[in-house]
Amino acid sequence: MKYRKLGHGLEVSAIGIGCMPMIKGGNILYGEQADLGESVKTIHKAIDLGVTFFDTAQVYGPFSNEELLGEAIKGKREHLVIASKFGFFIKDGVPSGVDGSPENARASIEGCLQRLGTDCIDLFYQHRVDPNIPIEETVGAMKDLIDEGKIKHIGLSEAGPATLARAAAVAPIAALQSEYSLWERGIEEDILPTCREHGIGFVPYSPLGRGFLTGQIKKYDDIPDNDWRRSDPRWAEENFAENMKIVDVIGDVASKHGVSNAQIALAWLLAQGDDIVPIPGTKRRLTMEDSVTAADVTLDANDIETLKTAAPVGKTSGNRYGELGMSMVRL
Repeated sequence: MKYRKLGHGLEVSAIGIGCMPMIKGGNILYGEQADLGESVKTIHKAIDLGVTFFDTAQVYGPFSNEELLGEAIKGKREHLVIASKFGFFIKDGVPSGVDGSPENARASIEGCLQRLGTDCIDLFYQHRVDPNIPIEETVGAMKDLIDEGKIKHIGLSEAGPATLARAAAVAPIAALQSEYSLWERGIEEDILPTCREHGIGFVPYSPLGRGFLTGQIKKYDDIPDNDWRRSDPRWAEENFAENMKIVDVIGDVASKHGVSNAQIALAWLLAQGDDIVPIPGTKRRLTMEDSVTAADVTLDANDIETLKTAAPVGKTSGNRYGELGMSMVRL
């Protein structure tokens, strides 16, 4: 496994693991339900392969994803970089709006530590910016958690450029986690440059377009009825065929290299800078091993240009979220 550094010296495996799909039930489902035993085996196999970076969040489940990861890493915690997130108001097991208050940061860290079975979280993100709480107050509270030894590094998720700059003036920000992939390149215009200006590493979630870029699903009707992706406008029937043109080009490059579409999509992200560490979501050893080996795929300049040309910034058909989701990003 190769390794990279995010902001402020945080070293992680070049590809991390997004644990969100690993729970059974919960509030977000992609494809078939996860097998919990296979999820744990996937985490263990990833560790055996040299993966050190594992991503979860309070809201996944809610809570059960952190619990699963905590169980899986018992006796294996040393040398791992565990990331989790807070920032939603959760009542009776149901997320209801954002809450970036210092009080929620403090209350959330205690639950996260308990569920993950650790005394310190390596990277603690604010999951979504709270427009009603100044970012200085939120990050200030997170800095206090560093001083108390409960977290090591601060992260933000889906923050806009101005928010990033204000946050970085309060405390070092190790990473920004936002959606970034061949079909979602909007961060390249202003957010990624702002990260680099302030020494903030970048962690792309949904680096495979929630599976779209793998080419495994060929048409809209193949999406299961209860699949969360039916709410993603880019997967909608009216946008599906247009977006498949990107997948076709990825497939051509993959054939040239004798690897999977997923490996090409991840290798393209890795080629965008040494400060970029994607976290593909997975729940099976087979797909995890395929994604992790993308760190060994080298694209030439022609490959990179071919892929960029097939997926220009802002040209993907459909927004990445519905109206509510879009109102919570780039704040």
